[in-house]
Amino acid sequence: MKSGCKKIVFIVVLLWQVLLLAGCDQDFGKQPETQVVEQVSEPFRNQDSRGRYDTIGKLGTQSISIPAGVIDGWARYMGDPGDFADPKIKAKYQHPPKTYDLPIESFGFLYRITDGDVYTSFRQTEEDYRHDNETLIPYGKPFPWADVIVYGEYDAAAPLNFNFTVRNEFKLAKEITYFDYIQQPQPLYGLTVYKANNGIDPETGEPWKSDANAKDILLKKDQAGNIKTYIKCEFTQHKNFCSHMFYNDDWHIRISISYNRTYLPLWQEMEGNIINILNSWRVSREGKLLGKQIGKA
Repeated sequence: MKSGCKKIVFIVVLLWQVLLLAGCDQDFGKQPETQVVEQVSEPFRNQDSRGRYDTIGKLGTQSISIPAGVIDGWARYMGDPGDFADPKIKAKYQHPPKTYDLPIESFGFLYRITDGDVYTSFRQTEEDYRHDNETLIPYGKPFPWADVIVYGEYDAAAPLNFNFTVRNEFKLAKEITYFDYIQQPQPLYGLTVYKANNGIDPETGEPWKSDANAKDILLKKDQAGNIKTYIKCEFTQHKNFCSHMFYNDDWHIRISISYNRTYLPLWQEMEGNIINILNSWRVSREGKLLGKQIGKA
């Protein structure tokens, strides 16, 4: 009996020592019940009439709050794994807390060229977009919606111009397809125009029948001679489209737009309207809106 009691006492002493050792892992000077777990507080986020939260972050130099239902897909933040990244990397990736200082790499939305509005789900523009798809596209009529992608530029050493891009484009045309891009004598809508081999297919001696590698190039330079707007347009297709890119120095961003060539005369208006849209989404670092959001449902 005494032997059994001694064993019980010995076990109790061992358990007590284990508990004391376990306590060494805790912060000194703090009782377990009073230790504070550090958590990042969620920032205030604006909502629409349906209770949906805005997408927040910092685009270039500006903190923004993008209305819910506007983004086509999702916003990609700096450091996010790419679309084709290893699934194991994606599974292990822990997204940092979303704040108004978290840099946004890119996002896309739909812009209506005819009035400067944007597509938003659960707003009239959703019905308008569906109607235009059904009544214009099947009949070959110009589609008034443009795909827009906005890219934040965070490399302070990288120039905000297309000088190298255009030089390389002309270089590759000469080295691979054996023709030069020739500047046209007259500008078009305020843009300097370059045509592949002056509009003539060198193999046939006739006007191009395919513009796969010979799209028209249209440029706009600033006063310092830097190319700030770079547009490539089809001209032999049943429906000719333009791929339009431009930089904005104030925001430190690059914007890509794709639209029917019918709307090329409105290129300057498009650039201005898209910057106005972004300006309407600006907020303070605390999330306070600095204006009325375009596209809010």
